[in-house]
Amino acid sequence: MLRERRLARGFGLREFAGLVGVSSTYISQLEQENIDPPTAERAAKMAEILGENSDEWIAHAGRVPNDLEGIIQNQPIVIPALLREASGLTVDQLRELADQAKKMKEANQ
Repeated sequence: MLRERRLARGFGLREFAGLVGVSSTYISQLEQENIDPPTAERAAKMAEILGENSDEWIAHAGRVPNDLEGIIQNQPIVIPALLREASGLTVDQLRELADQAKKMKEANQ
């Protein structure tokens, strides 16, 4: 996926590696799946450079966004319960739930 998106955006291997702050060898090995997936931070940086959704890229790397760890730690009972309950919902239902949560949050500010 990384190679396909990188080439589609017109980035050469060395140029892209430089923007990410890693070696071209690292990117090449990553694209060939010869090494472990990138950290959440690195996946987010790659997504940003490519104009992609960072949460999606972090998930593809098998990682969890750093901000979510803090959110879960602040509400260690309620947040996991919410996620478990939401796990069977459709994409549209999840969007609606997120919109409702956003409105509730704005009303509290």
